[in-house]
Amino acid sequence: MNYKKEDRNNRKTMKSLPESERPYEKAAEYGVESLSDAELLAVILRTGTKDKSVRDLAEEILKLGNPSGLPGLLHHSLADYQEIRGIGSVKAVQLSCIGELSKRIWKSAKVTSELICRNPAVIAEYFMEEMRHKEQEFLKMLILNTKNVLMKDIDISKGTVNASLATPREIFIEALKYRGTSVILLHNHPSGDPTPSNDDCLFTKRVAEAGKMIGISLLDHIIIGDNSYVSLKERGIL
Repeated sequence: MNYKKEDRNNRKTMKSLPESERPYEKAAEYGVESLSDAELLAVILRTGTKDKSVRDLAEEILKLGNPSGLPGLLHHSLADYQEIRGIGSVKAVQLSCIGELSKRIWKSAKVTSELICRNPAVIAEYFMEEMRHKEQEFLKMLILNTKNVLMKDIDISKGTVNASLATPREIFIEALKYRGTSVILLHNHPSGDPTPSNDDCLFTKRVAEAGKMIGISLLDHIIIGDNSYVSLKERGIL
């Protein structure tokens, strides 16, 4: 990938800020926990533009899109960042890496050992931040061993605004590849409402029937909404 060069001439840097407002000095004197969200981001960005300080640039990034603020860093794309004047390819990649690192740290902190998939609420919480802000439906599969311990989670399909595109065949090819004994499906509803549709219920039953034929159980299908979820097992649909 060829990154376009970012012109550093005439860019406003940390040194252009009054000394009392420089995040490096503030962090050194009071600790990094004293920095605002924008100041933390400014430390990473390092430079602004000719007409915009690095802190102002950080504040503009934090106002970008839906969701805004720090959660947005988990979901914005390279193209989203590059719509902001002063963000070139390099900074866009850096910001995307911050989001990806944050996701991995968050998920790692949620469990001290392998995730045991017996409680739909625990599973939904674990994947909530990753899935709830997506603008299209994504279907994810969790592959479990005989003790219902998560071995692998796989993105199966990316759909339209209101439909994931997948077949039982695609699902069980992946499950067999990793020698799973059971699976759990998750998908998001971009509307934020996790209420299952008729298609969701029919698809779930088709997958469950196909799984019985090859000896891999579908334990649950969890639909992720905006800070909410529905388990088709808990609803008695599965």
